[in-house]
Amino acid sequence: MDRKRETKPAPTLSVEDYFQGLSDVIPRLPYADIDAIIAAIMRAHQQGRTVFLCGNGGSAATASHMMCDLNKGTGEDAPGPRLKVMALTDNVPLLTAWANDASYENVFAGQLRNFVQPGDVLFAISGSGNSANVIQALKVAREAGAVTLGVTGYQGGKMKRLCDVCAVVPCDNMQMIEDMHHAIAHSIFTVVRDKLHQAPARIRAAGAGGSSE
Repeated sequence: MDRKRETKPAPTLSVEDYFQGLSDVIPRLPYADIDAIIAAIMRAHQQGRTVFLCGNGGSAATASHMMCDLNKGTGEDAPGPRLKVMALTDNVPLLTAWANDASYENVFAGQLRNFVQPGDVLFAISGSGNSANVIQALKVAREAGAVTLGVTGYQGGKMKRLCDVCAVVPCDNMQMIEDMHHAIAHSIFTVVRDKLHQAPARIRAAGAGGSSE
């Protein structure tokens, strides 16, 4: 009679383990790329261009959240022109029409063709970097002469080569990648908001020979 092999139970991942893993990713984030994304958004604002956002699933939620922050969050009490930001994830009837009548690959590209102009920005969010509809949107944006930005994970996927700037989270855990994307979105919003609120004061100071009195 054969004895059953004894198997050791798989190690249990604790909450502390998860957050430790998340903490290990933070020092390795592509900070220079994130700064370059901020610079591109600021250029778009100075030129009166529109920033479009897109993503699927959790990335769609991040795109919507980022749109809200960049529109309302930067606009409150801000002197001068406001940012113009649109999330391609938020029109449910239009999304379902494109998906049903054409294909899901075109739910963002189809919308983008109606609005995108040279110098506009498409900000793409994808954990894998391989979402077909995000790839299609990036292609349409590039063909229109728009600036293409993105955040992704793993090795960057197909979207990395389609982005003028792509911040790749160096991680292969989708949940941690999405956590970092949300934190990156908040960091972008925070710095952009500061720049929009401080720029007029700096301009006035420069015009007065550097004096703030």
